[in-house]
Amino acid sequence: MQDAQAITETAHEMADAAGRAILPLFRSSGLTADNKRPADFDPVTEADRAAERAMREVLARRRPQDGIFGEEYGRQQGSSGLTWILDPIDGTRAFICGAPSWGVLIGLSDGEKILYGIVDQPYTGERFEGGLGRSHLLTAAGARPLGVRDTRDLSRATLMTTFPELGTADEGAAFRRVADQVRLTRYGLDCYAYALLALGQIDLVIEAGLQPYDIAGPMAVVQSAGGIVTNWQGESAINGGQVIAAATPALHRAAMELLAA
Repeated sequence: MQDAQAITETAHEMADAAGRAILPLFRSSGLTADNKRPADFDPVTEADRAAERAMREVLARRRPQDGIFGEEYGRQQGSSGLTWILDPIDGTRAFICGAPSWGVLIGLSDGEKILYGIVDQPYTGERFEGGLGRSHLLTAAGARPLGVRDTRDLSRATLMTTFPELGTADEGAAFRRVADQVRLTRYGLDCYAYALLALGQIDLVIEAGLQPYDIAGPMAVVQSAGGIVTNWQGESAINGGQVIAAATPALHRAAMELLAA
């Protein structure tokens, strides 16, 4: 892409701006959370809102022609054919608990596919970047290439998801069919699970009920590292919903068969 450097520079500036907005509120005694969904508990904090505002300010200055789809402030149409998909804090429940498994998610879409993405954890100083020829974990110590591991057998795989009570009853039963076959299942890491898959630490992530802003950034990072991200029907996961991310085609096929059983 002709303006790949401008895109990646903008994305990193957005991640920096979001981190500056978020970190003063993380583990602060004055942090409060509003509930966006009265029937359930879907928290949002001033850190979420401030981070998205900060990212939108960067885009207004650097790339006003691009569209925006953010969790907290919705859609803004653009003229370039590109849309930035933003989740200012993925894992707000973890954030309000003081657990460092949340992240800032940035994805870039051309309307058909995700071109580029970042999963940023500003508290630990880890930034996972994928797409447009890039696939790195960036830290203060430098850049480390990302790469999924070569696990092909479910019996040797590590599986992660965010909630033990995944999705509907049928979706939960489908997840448990896969969980019953793997070596280890762990819960609760939100976007950080996808980052660990791209880093070669785990092998599968299976989730349901995702929004596009939950998966755009992680999808780009996992795919750049050689992994596979689809919905449970094997189609594009760009719209969220039921999502499976796998390190290898063999694992993806095996898990898909159990999800569909």
